[in-house]
Order: sequence, then structure tokens, then C-alpha cells
Amino acid sequence: MHASCVAVNGHGVLIIGASGTGKSALALQLIAYGAALISDDQTQITLQHQQLIATCPPQLSGMIEARGVGLLHSPPHPSAPISLVVDLDQTETHRLPPKRITTLLGVSLPLVLGAESNHFPASVLCYLKGARLE
Repeated sequence: MHASCVAVNGHGVLIIGASGTGKSALALQLIAYGAALISDDQTQITLQHQQLIATCPPQLSGMIEARGVGLLHSPPHPSAPISLVVDLDQTETHRLPPKRITTLLGVSLPLVLGAESNHFPASVLCYLKGARLE
């Protein structure tokens, strides 16, 4: 899948979007906050015991693109179950958005739309560490 993925405390966030939407940039920001890189730009997703597991194609393991800097090495994390999907092709317009769900390979997952705010990466990190309140 054309996506990036990082893990926090055993929870993966799958970052989807068209080329140039900021998948790698968001992944880099999350890594700077302590997340572990699973994959950049290409993510393998498999269904195991009703969970989606994200892994990296072997030839791309440990590499992430930083626009204007080049390819960087980041210690790779082998895999993680996907707990959250961030869609950077869509922009959130609500201050307190409704709970959103997306379905991949028949599995329903929480969905967060991209947000144009400085705190967005920190918000995604907090989401993964805890949960969204209703």
C-alpha cells in the first residue's frame, strides 16, 4: 500500500495520502517524538487473527525520505498492528470532529483526517498512547 507507518507502544498508525501530502513529514515528526519507523511510502499490510499488521518491504527497511535533506536511516521496527489511520488526502474542518471509521481488508479502524495545525503530530501521538474521548 502507498502509505507510511510508525509505531508507538505497540500501536501502528498508517499514514495514507497522495504523493506530496506529507506522509513522510508526519512520520518524521512522530519519530522525533519517540515513535519507531515501520515503513516509509510503501507498507505491506497483512490480515492476521482479525488484525491488520503493517510491515516494511525488506529493500526499504530503515529508510525514510526527508524532502530537501535526502534519505535518512531510522532504526526499523519490524511490525505493528494498525490501530489508527491518518488520511492526509482529506482535511478536517471540524474543531471537534465526529468519530470516523475506515475499512481495510474487512477490518474497521479509527480514522483521523489531516489537520493544518502545529499540534497535529502531537495529537496523533497522544491518540496512540491513549484513546479518543467521546
